[in-house]
Amino acid sequence: MTKTVLTIDDSRTMREMLNHALVEAGYRVIQAVDGVDGLEVLQANAGTVDVVITDINMPRLDGFGVIEGVRANPDHRATPILVLTTESDAAKKERARSAGATGWIVKPFNPVKLVDAVRRVAA
Repeated sequence: MTKTVLTIDDSRTMREMLNHALVEAGYRVIQAVDGVDGLEVLQANAGTVDVVITDINMPRLDGFGVIEGVRANPDHRATPILVLTTESDAAKKERARSAGATGWIVKPFNPVKLVDAVRRVAA
């Protein structure tokens, strides 16, 4: 069965790169343009999203807000959340982990490593 990945990033280029890497690996990809959109798209696709990949720095609602929003929904308490960001600050990683993030990937990402990470958390 095909797994579905929700990607949340305000950069169209980054969304396209994620889409390409994940579709090539056999995933179904749903995209959102910021954190507010991401939570709405997640709700609209309830029960079908296997993994969430979110950026941290976005307008309207940042990645920390996305993680908290996903975890606040009982249906998504166990949904893996990967943070994909240019940030490598230990304090931000800890804040994301505390909020409920499953993993952290630094941009620019290696498509093979990204797909490996998604496979690991989606298993």
